[in-house]
Amino acid sequence: MISSLRHFFELILHIIAQHIQYRVKPRNPSMFTGAILDLTRSRSELVLENAFLRQQLIVLNRQVIRPACKPRERVLLVMLASGLRSWKQALTIVQPDTLLRWHRDLYRWLWKRKSRKKNQLGRPPLSEETVRLIQRMARENRTWGANRIHGELLKLGLRAAKSTIQSYIKYSRDPGSSQQRWRTFIHNHASEIWACDILQTYDVFFRTLFVFIIIELRNRRVVHFGVTRHPTDKWLAQQLREATPFGEGPRFLIRDNDRKYGSSFRRVAIGAGIEVLRTPYRAPKANAICERFLGSLRRECLDHFIIFSERHTYRIVKQYVHYFNYARPHQGIGQQIPCRPICLNKSDTDGQVVSRPVLGGLHHDYQRRAA
Repeated sequence: MISSLRHFFELILHIIAQHIQYRVKPRNPSMFTGAILDLTRSRSELVLENAFLRQQLIVLNRQVIRPACKPRERVLLVMLASGLRSWKQALTIVQPDTLLRWHRDLYRWLWKRKSRKKNQLGRPPLSEETVRLIQRMARENRTWGANRIHGELLKLGLRAAKSTIQSYIKYSRDPGSSQQRWRTFIHNHASEIWACDILQTYDVFFRTLFVFIIIELRNRRVVHFGVTRHPTDKWLAQQLREATPFGEGPRFLIRDNDRKYGSSFRRVAIGAGIEVLRTPYRAPKANAICERFLGSLRRECLDHFIIFSERHTYRIVKQYVHYFNYARPHQGIGQQIPCRPICLNKSDTDGQVVSRPVLGGLHHDYQRRAA
């Protein structure tokens, strides 16, 4: 009789506990709430439920992609695993190496915050002007390392640690070799470099004509040009000789790998003290400035005329070269004119604007007439 009553009361308590659990248990219970509710359940039921959940996880691992864990969930898993011996066997959603990596990231974050507090009393940060100067030195001098820049800063009365300079050099230079690039060479020696190239065109009878151009890279000034039907080595050598009278020439001359530049051209260049630089193969930007002018000459001049003879071509190119050197602003030198830099005074903005036709009205040169 007593045992029957005890069994009856246990059944009543179990029903009441299930009813309370159903009413109180939220849809997404937390770990604390779930632990309290598990106290009302028997050990056998918990073991069966764990086996039931484990089997479901095995099925889900084969079909569902692992969900992303939030930072707080990662910290909680690391803390729980630190007190559990068999955490590798109980871990199912990620690999053990992943949990260890989370543990290392947590330590890294912790010590980073501690070191940040200690470094608040360390050396002051560099000024923005000094940082810009370091970045400028790194960009303009690709062969300079941190020690070389450190010495240059000391010469200017500025102090910076080597590790600090290395960090700014890393983000100032493009990845690749530390050797000087072709663009840097052109920029540093533009005042001593000329470039030459040959443009091929046709007359009204589809006969070929060649226009030889020599241009100065610093101010985009056309130094010399010539027109011929047969651009031989001797003719090119004579054009270079006319462009450098009395030995007045550049230090470097850029040319392509055309076979027309032969031994005569080379001897004239050596006699004038010019070092000829041949452009590399498959490098279209090596002689970009001269080729850009040839493109402008074709688009803005030769494509709009019917050419009759070699003398006609020479006269047209001569007018365009004069317009290009003395009247046409150039984007590569800040919209200035190669042989007449733009320096506006107050008196230059008061006169009436007049236009002068160039090449029969194909282009116009706009200037102010004095009042």
